[in-house]
Amino acid sequence: MQEFVSVSMVILCYSGYIYAVDKFCKEYLEISRINEKIFVLLLFGGRVFINIVNRYCVIPDIFFILLNRLFFIGLILMLFQKNTEKKILVASILITVTTLIENFFVSFFSCLALLFLHTVKSIAVPFLTERETRLIVCISLVIVILAIHWMGKGLMSVFYYKTKKWYVILAIPLLAVTAVIDMANWGASKGILIRSGGNMGLYYDQILSHAEFCVLTVLSMFAAGFYVFGMDQIYLEQKKSSQYSLQIAAYKMLEEQYDRAERLRHDLKNHIIALLGLLENKEWEKLENYLKNMEESAAFGIREEITGNRIVDVLLYQKRNIAEEKNIIWECDVQIPGICHINEFDLCVLFGNILDNAVEACARLQSDGSDCGSRPFINIQGRMVKKCFLLEVKNSAHTEEENKTGSAGKENPGEHGIGLLNISDVVHRYNGVMNIDVQKGIFLISILIPLRDAGHDMKQAV
Repeated sequence: MQEFVSVSMVILCYSGYIYAVDKFCKEYLEISRINEKIFVLLLFGGRVFINIVNRYCVIPDIFFILLNRLFFIGLILMLFQKNTEKKILVASILITVTTLIENFFVSFFSCLALLFLHTVKSIAVPFLTERETRLIVCISLVIVILAIHWMGKGLMSVFYYKTKKWYVILAIPLLAVTAVIDMANWGASKGILIRSGGNMGLYYDQILSHAEFCVLTVLSMFAAGFYVFGMDQIYLEQKKSSQYSLQIAAYKMLEEQYDRAERLRHDLKNHIIALLGLLENKEWEKLENYLKNMEESAAFGIREEITGNRIVDVLLYQKRNIAEEKNIIWECDVQIPGICHINEFDLCVLFGNILDNAVEACARLQSDGSDCGSRPFINIQGRMVKKCFLLEVKNSAHTEEENKTGSAGKENPGEHGIGLLNISDVVHRYNGVMNIDVQKGIFLISILIPLRDAGHDMKQAV
């Protein structure tokens, strides 16, 4: 009866583990319902079959460990969608997390159990029974399930549409760490343990060996964690740097455009005289060409935005043209305060990234037909509020994007996330605050930046 209960507990815990793995995979990969059922059934049945064969065959355990790994990776490659490299990374992370956490807690709880039997039960050389080992394995599996569940949302940035090469670079070291732990496990099963030199006895040899596994797995967990999140941070910094370079180039282009417009305004009196002369002589073709040349030289038309900042005016004009080309309703009322200390480049970062995301969100609504016949819109408001500059941008968005901070549904959410990071950097540089909200199909980003002489009024302003 006790044997049946312990086996049932292992089966129950392993079923929970399969559920957690399936949910984790669906978070970052795509799969049909039929393939999902096949994945669950094969993962459970395959593991049971491999364990039964391992129990009654004389083949080395390391072979079955390797077979388990390959079988798991093969199922994900065959049944899930997305690119192959990304599927390998998902499988590698799951294998690494499962191996490290399970081994650590099996060794840790085994140490505790041996200490209990030796000190409390007064057994000189205690050994764990098969039932006790199964109980420890079950507890460890529960902890693994909780860890996988916690990772479900915690690794979003790691899987944000990186390059195929990046996925492979991340996966290979994780699999190498797992291989080291697997070899150590196999060695322990063959009696390769830490020995005390024969002076302390088998009890202390067991304690030392389990302690060795605890230290090894903890160090491996730290190494794997630092590697994954460190590589992700490096990638984000490189992307941010790349975007900043593009924004600097765009900023210089805007300055050149504005300078051309300023030169045109400076010569406006002479241009008016020339135009009047063409008008009096009724040289209509020359008059038309002259006006077109003036428009091209100015680089922006009659409907330019008037915000109080020359670069923001040109930037808003360009984004407005793009929006109107895509049949997006454009509403803009921005007044940059004269005493605003935000430099023009940072203003371009704020307005440029926000409006690029807004235009793309509206265009996406039109492309997939989810706008239900109504035109998407972008509304920009910027003004002084209690000695702070308040910028609010609203735009149409997918209803399922709620609580996704603007990245869900995007063809390349990684780039959208980088844009938000650039915006956040600027806001924090000026001791401001940023808030993002999506409700009822409307995406809203609000930014409040205190002026230099009002840096301590932030709480009052909010």
